[in-house]
Amino acid sequence: MSTSAIVNDRMSSPDQEQTWRTVHRVVFPEGGDVDTMPLYADFNSARRVRPEQDGRSPEGAPVTTPPTAETHPDYVLDRRQLALPARERVSLGTYFNAFPASYWRAHTDIRTVRLSVTLDADATIAIYRSTARGIVNRVSSQKIGAAEGYSLTVDLPLTNFGDGGWYWFDLAAHDEQVTLQDAHWSVQVPQQVTAGRLTIAVTTFNRPDYCVRNLKTIAASPELMDVLHRVIVTDQGTQKVASEEGFAEAEANLGGRLVVVNQPNLGGSGGFARGMLETINDSESSYVMLLDDDVEMETEGILRAAQFADFTTEPTIVGGHMFNLFERSVMHHFGESVDRYRFRYGSSPNTEEAHDFAASNLRDTPWMHRRIDVDYNGWWMCLIPTEIISNIGLALPVFIKWDDVEYGIRAQANGYRTVTLPGAAVWHMPWTEKDDTIDWQAYYHQRNRWLATLLYSPYKRGGRMPQESLAVDVRHLLSMQYSSVELRLQALEDILEGPDHLHRSLGSKLGEVRATRAQFDDARIAADPASFPAVKRSKPPRKGKGPTQARSIPAALVKVASGVLHQVKPVPVEAREHPEEHIAAMDARWWRLAQLDSALVTSSDGSGVSWHKRDAGKARELALRSASLHRRLLAQWDELADAYKAALPQFTSPTAWAETFYASGTHGNKAE
Repeated sequence: MSTSAIVNDRMSSPDQEQTWRTVHRVVFPEGGDVDTMPLYADFNSARRVRPEQDGRSPEGAPVTTPPTAETHPDYVLDRRQLALPARERVSLGTYFNAFPASYWRAHTDIRTVRLSVTLDADATIAIYRSTARGIVNRVSSQKIGAAEGYSLTVDLPLTNFGDGGWYWFDLAAHDEQVTLQDAHWSVQVPQQVTAGRLTIAVTTFNRPDYCVRNLKTIAASPELMDVLHRVIVTDQGTQKVASEEGFAEAEANLGGRLVVVNQPNLGGSGGFARGMLETINDSESSYVMLLDDDVEMETEGILRAAQFADFTTEPTIVGGHMFNLFERSVMHHFGESVDRYRFRYGSSPNTEEAHDFAASNLRDTPWMHRRIDVDYNGWWMCLIPTEIISNIGLALPVFIKWDDVEYGIRAQANGYRTVTLPGAAVWHMPWTEKDDTIDWQAYYHQRNRWLATLLYSPYKRGGRMPQESLAVDVRHLLSMQYSSVELRLQALEDILEGPDHLHRSLGSKLGEVRATRAQFDDARIAADPASFPAVKRSKPPRKGKGPTQARSIPAALVKVASGVLHQVKPVPVEAREHPEEHIAAMDARWWRLAQLDSALVTSSDGSGVSWHKRDAGKARELALRSASLHRRLLAQWDELADAYKAALPQFTSPTAWAETFYASGTHGNKAE
């Protein structure tokens, strides 16, 4: 059917009087930002998605290098308008501006979406759709001019988007410049759907500048302000948001919607649980969106998440993606899942990590056209209906790590879905430049992973997870990272204590963890490598070759055995007085460190150096404790799992959290 036929059918239909709501506006980056432009507009008009077969290019297809993304920031007039020069073309088949049809098809009752475009001169609008395989079909192409009022309105079916696919349009100027004045996607509002109200809950710790900036960004979006009920900032730091320059202006701009709660540092889970509790106690919001304090946001994405949640057939957690704050066209993960046998979280199947849209935009990325179903969404940006919170409780009292993962699994276990909605995203500092499994956070990684496994593993004694836990201890021991092992063992001891320790230690455990870690050489970081003795090696590498990574499981086992044998040897005097090597953070792998007696190791963020020293006695002691604790955990698995499962409703309840907040010295909406 031609575009004109579709339009004529719509104009004569009886549903003309029914309400349509805009749920997806075409927007452009603030100031025409060149780094994020590929997420909004694609000026490489010749690019099209290439079909894939079983994840590979078709047999015999030439391998091509995608062209460098053109940006044209000068074309952007403002957030909604773009001026396209004569005889040029732009595609809105991009992350932020294509319509994620398959997600609306799968999770709502909506079966038609309306595209509306307004121009100021003659142009051609070509509408496209993709399939789950990434194959593009042109839906229609129409010249728009004065006769059409320089506008187009077309209704498009969502029928064939069961497994994936997007809609988008391209704009081509004729013989003069054309301005895209407005474009948006809207859906018909069923009688049972009402517009929900949104509370945004931000947890902050000593990032008042980021927080105030984001408050101003929220207030600057009139569309978002229309659905916003409150912004709750839980301030757990010593550098207070309310004292930051610009706070008074941000507060005034929010028009009485801002609430700041001051409380001691109870971690991300304590901060977000406070936002959840304040929201359900207020009883005015349909949703609470959890946002990290140090993100840069796309307010249109926040609005899309709230509006999508209005239309879902069942209460649904709606999360957003995370882009790299330093490489702004690079996405962290397209979906998050949990491997239940290993009980590890990571990228969902059929996705790629660290995808760069500047190198391969949406139209050029076949796997991204398949709908990705997830187990959870990170709490850098995650909308949760208050109905779900009332039914399944608040966050786990775990300070940091696994709180967002566990909540998604808990929701799933109670029949609630999580959707990571394309077109909703924030920019956040990446984790690629740090390794928080070896610093003070090692305690929380270990304890909280065990807690989640005990609560939800469908496998006897946690499947492969306990073996992996023991293997990680061995890896750290071979790497002379004794502080990490000590913290991990303390985590196991606390797990064995049972669920009562969770709330009790929430506010105090961080101090204990930091004090423990400070006792170890591998945790003492100096900014200047010259503060350590000079590097000297008593014996050269065997045959002049350094250690290499094993290429097979048998080879890896040989390296482990060799490393273990090296650990029991006496430490040479020279290695106690001088580090044998200075190893870059990216090269500090266990199979390399296992062959040394001491080494300077650069921290993963590049800020300093620590001296790792082999201590045979300490390694032996930690190894024996690790074996004993893992043995005890396996022996008591069923008993512990039953205890934690029975206690889960209690320690995630509003009552338990309210008691913890009161005990920490905070109560009411604003702490004194």
